[in-house]
Amino acid sequence: MARITTTVLLCCFVISLSAQSAVTPPADFMRSIGKIYVVVAVIVVVFLGLAFFLWSLDRRLSNLENQIDDHA
Repeated sequence: MARITTTVLLCCFVISLSAQSAVTPPADFMRSIGKIYVVVAVIVVVFLGLAFFLWSLDRRLSNLENQIDDHA
């Protein structure tokens, strides 16, 4: 199952790379209309959200591990 998923994802990645036009790079277009900063801000917010989620998950797991060690 993992091989099929990986193959499908790689095929989608290759198709998306071949579908990009060489006329205007997307970054230059986004920079020219000032939207690149919005994209960067969204990426930063998503990254910070994931980092906070992983940090809180680690704390919860550590608490559970400590409870298991104290109980046993």
